[in-house]
Amino acid sequence: MNPVDRFRMDGHAVVVTGASSGLGAGFARALVAAGADVIIAARREDRLTELAIELKATGGRVATVVADVSAPEDCERVATAAIDSFGRLDGLINNAGLGTAVSALKETPTDFRRVIDVNLNGVFWMAQACAARMVNGGSIVNVSSVLGLVAPRYPQAAYAASKAGVIGLTRDLAGEWSDRRKIRVNALCPGYFDSEMTAHEGDLLRAMVTEQSMLRRFGQQHELDAAMLFLVSPASSYITGTTLTVDGGLTAF
Repeated sequence: MNPVDRFRMDGHAVVVTGASSGLGAGFARALVAAGADVIIAARREDRLTELAIELKATGGRVATVVADVSAPEDCERVATAAIDSFGRLDGLINNAGLGTAVSALKETPTDFRRVIDVNLNGVFWMAQACAARMVNGGSIVNVSSVLGLVAPRYPQAAYAASKAGVIGLTRDLAGEWSDRRKIRVNALCPGYFDSEMTAHEGDLLRAMVTEQSMLRRFGQQHELDAAMLFLVSPASSYITGTTLTVDGGLTAF
């Protein structure tokens, strides 16, 4: 097989969570471009509908599900929608997440639990629901963060804890499922990327990235899309239980 062909996703059905905006919407576009059928899930129905219209206009096959990944029953609905829409489920991009930037002494139990519930518990519920339906094997990509690997530059206890937990969870699920169920599980750790989430960040963060990363800039969506596509596609068929960091060399210092 031509090595380039291993990045194709024709005939694969892939769930993308947190797909209503930002990195998740970009991941959905990249998967459709690679030939995949996609199930896009998020809480904002209007944004999902807009994205679905856009993807279908390019010839993509798309299903939408309004869902909150912190609710296990919603995760079951998303996974079921893949089977109902495309007759199979081959991949999951576990991307839904939220964050706070609050001093640890000021973060409330409610806020801390909400971040953990979405960023860590939601990753598990979604992986569990999808793995049960990946009868022919598959690939799960859990989106973590560089803040799961190194100390945050800003107070983000809940976010950092959740993303570190995702990395540990990834290793366990890979150990449980890679051999028995033929489901590969890997983590993707982005650094700082130009996105809807970072558009509101001030000059201080950009100055930090410029000073402390080897490439001295924020990343662009297409640079993360390529890493995501590598991990979910047959191109990475001998890779599981690992963490791929895409951060411009930020964590290398």
